[in-house]
Amino acid sequence: METEKVKLLSCHCLSKHSLIHTHLLIDWEWCWMWTETKTLPEIFDISYYRFVFKSNSLHTQVSGKIIELPSALVHSSVKWGEHTLGFHNPHHLKYLTLWWTASRIIQNMDPTSEPCNDFYQYACGGWLNRHVIPESSSRYSIFDKLRDDLEIILKGVLETPREGDRNAIQKAKMLYSSCMNENLIESRDSQPLLKILEIVGDWPVATDNWKEVREPYWVMEEKLSMMNSQFNKRLLIDMFVWNDDRDSRSHIIYIDQPSLGMPSKDYYFNSGNYQRVREAYLQFMISIAKMIRADLNFTKDDEFVENEMLLVMKFETEIANATLAQEERHDVTLLYHRMNISQLQSTFSFKNFNWTVFIQIVMSSVNINILENEEVVVYGVPYLQNLQEIISKYPARTIQNYLVWRLVQDQISNLSHRFKEARVSYRKALYGTSLEDVQWRECVRYVNNNMESAVGALYVKQSFAGESKRMVSDLIQKVREVFIETLNELQWMDELSKKRAQEKATAIREQIGYPDYILEEQNKKLDDEYYQLNFKEDMFFENTLENLKSNAQKSLKKLREKVDQDVWIIGAAVVNAFYSPNRNQIVFPAGILQPPFFSKQQLQALNFGGIGMVIGHEITHGFDDNGRNFDKDGNMLDWWSNFSSQHFKEQTKCMVYQYSNYSWDLAGGQHVSGLGTLGENIADNGGIRQAYKAYIKWVEQEGQEPRLPGLNLTHEQLFFINFAQVWCGSYRPEYASQSIKTDVHSPLKYRVMGSLQNFEAFSEAFHCHTGTVMHPEEKCRVW
Repeated sequence: METEKVKLLSCHCLSKHSLIHTHLLIDWEWCWMWTETKTLPEIFDISYYRFVFKSNSLHTQVSGKIIELPSALVHSSVKWGEHTLGFHNPHHLKYLTLWWTASRIIQNMDPTSEPCNDFYQYACGGWLNRHVIPESSSRYSIFDKLRDDLEIILKGVLETPREGDRNAIQKAKMLYSSCMNENLIESRDSQPLLKILEIVGDWPVATDNWKEVREPYWVMEEKLSMMNSQFNKRLLIDMFVWNDDRDSRSHIIYIDQPSLGMPSKDYYFNSGNYQRVREAYLQFMISIAKMIRADLNFTKDDEFVENEMLLVMKFETEIANATLAQEERHDVTLLYHRMNISQLQSTFSFKNFNWTVFIQIVMSSVNINILENEEVVVYGVPYLQNLQEIISKYPARTIQNYLVWRLVQDQISNLSHRFKEARVSYRKALYGTSLEDVQWRECVRYVNNNMESAVGALYVKQSFAGESKRMVSDLIQKVREVFIETLNELQWMDELSKKRAQEKATAIREQIGYPDYILEEQNKKLDDEYYQLNFKEDMFFENTLENLKSNAQKSLKKLREKVDQDVWIIGAAVVNAFYSPNRNQIVFPAGILQPPFFSKQQLQALNFGGIGMVIGHEITHGFDDNGRNFDKDGNMLDWWSNFSSQHFKEQTKCMVYQYSNYSWDLAGGQHVSGLGTLGENIADNGGIRQAYKAYIKWVEQEGQEPRLPGLNLTHEQLFFINFAQVWCGSYRPEYASQSIKTDVHSPLKYRVMGSLQNFEAFSEAFHCHTGTVMHPEEKCRVW
């Protein structure tokens, strides 16, 4: 087929809402997405869009290679002057997709790097060179870019007129509109916050008469319960309602250690960047307290404010010291302590704290009465033992200062610009960022996080192909079959445990794309989800309080309800995937079912290396160091023989050692926590093995796929390259220091390196000799 070489194409995607312009060389994703969706009427209203090509044929030059599109393809594919893109010929679309896929893969690679020495650089070097971390971001990866692109779509749908929309959609759009009203937010300034401070009993540091007016009536049970049930702030004591780990059909009250004002306890004690963050955090606290004090027209007294907040910092530091690090909490079977409220009171009594009163006030917010023999599950036993001594050392004034500070801290994003300015230094130290995100992105994220079903409905209608659900379901079955077959290879597991593992894998339920009801206009379930929300166009701050209260009470109401196994644990407009051990369920939202993870147009080698690996990853979570403690019905039950259980622990030691040896220069040379990341590492390693074997089986059944043009790569190599490119990304040093302490995942590079170093099929595909970095003699394997 003859081809013509022409200048670089500019691809213009025109819609009623926006103009998107991108060069294929710089950013292929938009052209891919808009072109592909124009051929799928079930995804978009195709009358909205048209493509304009500035030439009769396409080509791009990447890494010294010319990638050409045949002129006959271009000539026959475009319907000029129409509002639809005319790639209606499936053969032409498939061919075009091959070229764009090749372009994307080459752009992301660094072909000068040796794949057997540093496969991450080989697969991702081009992407890393081309993408600079935005000033408002602490990390930038393929995931982040997909989320950014998804947010552009959400912006478009949230800004469309509300007329004719169902109630849930109207509320989502009103919430977004109120968030975008920056002029009104500025003019209202701190006034909405000041009203809340009065409701919660004032902020002692910002008043002069708290001791006389408020302290005599201060009751800890009332303050903690108000923070919990009205503002969804579970401070000092993390009390919540969730599925009972030992009875997956029922809900129960949990008592656990709380979150902290900074990301982890390391920030309260460690030196280096952690100390810089700690100092900036204290100044942030002091600055906000001074601002509120001034707004309340109290006399300026900087020394008083600083001394008060120093005490708060000291108090929070002791709270942090009482908590356990995540490495010490990885075994859920050791955390679970079931007792009734009487036992809770006798075991953990401090400063006359009445557990029954506290829990009853919280549950009264949803009209639930606590029984005399009500049972709870205590996860934070060591913390509660330490809390007794801490509480006895501090006066009510300091505790109230702390509670209100944590409430105010979470509301800064919803206030005027001067409050955001007060946290700039803290965010710079913590994340390395120098700018806030633009307001529309903040608002899109906020609405999506709080109204995920409504926003998911908008996203799916706009951008998701219904056929993808069937295709992904088929991939899940193929990967699941491989997992079950692979059990026979495991010599460390006896036959009884293998049989039970097979039963659990078979019982894993899947949720793909979105729940059907969010698109069913006659189904009132979507509107009922948000019936209690009463938003106002001109009161964004109050709207956020509505959401806090609603989210808290939705959870609390479940205490007397049976668990709904069909409920979705996440919205559709999310670029991620999930496994729930309590439900034995895997979830793949619509947001992740896009290139490079998945497309019905791209090679199956790439689909298996992308979403296939993610599917295997989530399935393996059911058998990692946490998931293995739950049976096929989601109950925490020991279904392992002693032999298999002991050998599982032996197998994981290799992986703990392997990942603990990764030293991350960007985080000051700190080592990855092999124990803290064990569950995710087990899932990564299992996921890549299962996906690869499933792909090989698919090829045996369906035959070889076409080669990608311009690339001298086998399909096996493409599988591994696409897997790696899913994880391309870079961090700021400040965020690296945080991530290595708080993220249960290994850093992006080591997720790729670690799992491929353990996989013989990778070494075979790239002809890596034993002893090279990517083909070490000792390999770790669990599943």
